[in-house]
Amino acid sequence: MKEYLFNFKERLGYEEIFLEREKVNVPKSLNIRDNEINENINFEYKVILPGERLVEDKFAKYSSVIILFHGLNERSWDKYIPWAEYLSTHTQMPLLLFPISLHINRSPQLWSDPRAMQRLVNMEKEVKKEESEELLSDQNLTFVNYALSTRIKASPYRFYLGGRETVLNVCQLMEEIRAGHSPIFTKECLVNIFSYSIGSLLSQVLLMANPFDYFSESKLFMFCGGSLFSEMNGNSRMIMDRDSFELLNYYYHNDFINDYELSNSPKDSIYMAFLAHIDKELKQKERYAFYKKARNRIRAVSLKKDIVIPSSGIRNAMGPIWKKCLKELDFPFKYSHETPFPTIEKGRSVELDYWFEKVFSPAALFLKQQ
Repeated sequence: MKEYLFNFKERLGYEEIFLEREKVNVPKSLNIRDNEINENINFEYKVILPGERLVEDKFAKYSSVIILFHGLNERSWDKYIPWAEYLSTHTQMPLLLFPISLHINRSPQLWSDPRAMQRLVNMEKEVKKEESEELLSDQNLTFVNYALSTRIKASPYRFYLGGRETVLNVCQLMEEIRAGHSPIFTKECLVNIFSYSIGSLLSQVLLMANPFDYFSESKLFMFCGGSLFSEMNGNSRMIMDRDSFELLNYYYHNDFINDYELSNSPKDSIYMAFLAHIDKELKQKERYAFYKKARNRIRAVSLKKDIVIPSSGIRNAMGPIWKKCLKELDFPFKYSHETPFPTIEKGRSVELDYWFEKVFSPAALFLKQQ
């Protein structure tokens, strides 16, 4: 396997996102505006190749690629490298690991500093303890999720803006590929997607909105993802705390729809596709029509004990065609949404490998078929 890093400088939609971000509040404890985070605008994405393909010291360009989208509140690619390497090996296609806005290497190092974040958590808990006698143990505020939780509480609009920015980033990437500017992919390169968790919501919006008709032929394989927003549960020590998730849920069922309709913010196909995935009743006709048309291009694997992205939420998103597209698994070892393949005790690695194959073998087969 070969890994390469490629530079990306945000251009498409930059001014729009910048102006929208000026509306969001800045958390006092973090004291940095989103528009001042330079690593979110200029960053690197990773490409894993199945093998060396050089012609006269240059890449023999690939005619297909799988983009991998990660989950919410991720700060590194570590969990995803084995997934990407498996898919690349078994499809003989490159895997392009694209970071979501303000995640992975697109976020400040401070947000990944356990000591710095734990100090802020302790300070916040002390303030809450003085203000209330309520027990704080069930709020799930940790050094892992502090940065995201605090930023969501300051302005839940950030969630949509980050997703919209990432969609526009991927469209810019596609524009560069189609124009023949990619050093590694042909102009006609087929682009498929493997997504996990919130990366699946991003992918659903991407395919349904289909900006510039870039994704008319793209296939999508979702793992632990694909639910309606209303049926997700982001209250997790690894994702965001209880208060942040409750505010996020309330905002997108109320203020987001009302405020957006009254504002001058863009109401294009990206907005409409996101709106269609908030709740079962919102844009249901359009959403069901999309999945019916795309039923041969979409597959999903859910986990029975996943409480963050439940199977029921995926079924309600897809509508009547879910039986063709969705398969639910239940691993015989202890797992969670955040850690579907945990490090387990000695002697059970064969079992873990077996269930890993049950997810990724069908994914590879589906994504490599033309």
